[in-house]
Amino acid sequence: MTQEVRVAMWSGPRNISTAMMRAFENRPDTVVVDEPLYAAYLARTGIDHPVREQIIASQPTDLSAAVAGLEEPLPPGRHVHYAKHMAHHVSRDMDLSWTLGFRNVLLIRDPVEVVASYVRAREACEPEDIGVPQQGWLLEFWDQHGAEVPIVDVHDFLTAPEAYLHWLCDWLGIEFTDRMLSWPQGPRDSDGVWAPHWYAAVWSSTGFEPWRPRELTLSGHDSAVAEACRPTYEALHARRIRAT
Repeated sequence: MTQEVRVAMWSGPRNISTAMMRAFENRPDTVVVDEPLYAAYLARTGIDHPVREQIIASQPTDLSAAVAGLEEPLPPGRHVHYAKHMAHHVSRDMDLSWTLGFRNVLLIRDPVEVVASYVRAREACEPEDIGVPQQGWLLEFWDQHGAEVPIVDVHDFLTAPEAYLHWLCDWLGIEFTDRMLSWPQGPRDSDGVWAPHWYAAVWSSTGFEPWRPRELTLSGHDSAVAEACRPTYEALHARRIRAT
């Protein structure tokens, strides 16, 4: 019997997280789930997001129920479960011991790039909105419990997607397939109900876009948000994996 693998990929928004989900979903042995804690986050915080009520109606608003869904048996022929998580969907006062049952990975990106992308879709942005502080204390929690958690930086990944996907597959104990490098355009049934507001670029994509430098100009407030996140990002970046 093939061993079951359950992956939890933790990123912030605007961080190739949906493209990474596409890569895994294009594997014939994998089931993916899109931001399964989103409704619970909205219900807990009361924060206003696009299609808030539709999101709340589409998922469990109770964290334990959402986690139970991540532990359900897989369909026949599938032995990999991949969950795309937003780090800001959890809070520091939660009991996160359930995460120790998953193969956790952190996906990070320079906060200047994240903020610049985020504010094109949302008017306001604070450090907690882009998940960097949460990624920092998630790693602290996992370190305290001796969990091995690789950190993947988006810049590194986009310079060599195949090498990094090979590394991740080896670490997970699953076979790499080049089906992970490209996928058909368009939406998926697995996409969250929020997809029309956020996934335009992914819907038009057929693979990972090569990283390229951009001229980014942030407002004073947005620049301060990025700088507030920089110490945590730099600490995570120093521990990133190198697949090349």
